[in-house]
Amino acid sequence: MARRLGARGFRIGTTFASASQAPGRPAAGPVWKLVSFVVALPGVAICMLNAYLKKSQEPPEFVPYTHLRIRSKPFPWRDGNHSLFHNSHTNPLPTGYEK
Repeated sequence: MARRLGARGFRIGTTFASASQAPGRPAAGPVWKLVSFVVALPGVAICMLNAYLKKSQEPPEFVPYTHLRIRSKPFPWRDGNHSLFHNSHTNPLPTGYEK
C-alpha cells in the first residue's frame, strides 16, 4: 500500500490513536472503567473511613523545640500567630496547643 506524502514529505492521515492500537485487539477503554469502579472507588471509601475513625485521637504531647515554629515576623492576618489554615486541634502554636 502506497503512503501519501504531503508537500514537505510528511505522512498524511496517520494519527496516534490508530497507530497505537494493534489490529484485532479491542480498545482499552472498558478495562480502565472497570478498574476505576472496582479498585479506585473502594480505595477512596476505605481511606475516608480510616480518616473518620482516627479523627477522635488526642494530639501528641507538645515539646517546645527551639528550631520549630519560628516566627521571624507575624502573619498578616488575625493576631499574627496563627497560620492561614490553622487547626487548633492539630497545629500547635510556639507556646503549645490551644485549649
